[in-house]
Amino acid sequence: MAEDYIELNAFLKLKGFAGTGGQAKLIIRSGVVKVNGQVETRNKKKLISGDVVEYQENKFTVSLN
Repeated sequence: MAEDYIELNAFLKLKGFAGTGGQAKLIIRSGVVKVNGQVETRNKKKLISGDVVEYQENKFTVSLN
């Protein structure tokens, strides 16, 4: 069964922006990650398909298929 969501910290690790959960947490808490156009500082923010994550001039649309 496919997951209904992925946490923001896991998403950043999956995309290769962070090697560990701790690194992902520091990136997120620094206020440089946006979700759907809004700055997001919660590392456990649940992302669902269709959410747009922005980091370092990159935009990713979440797809959990």
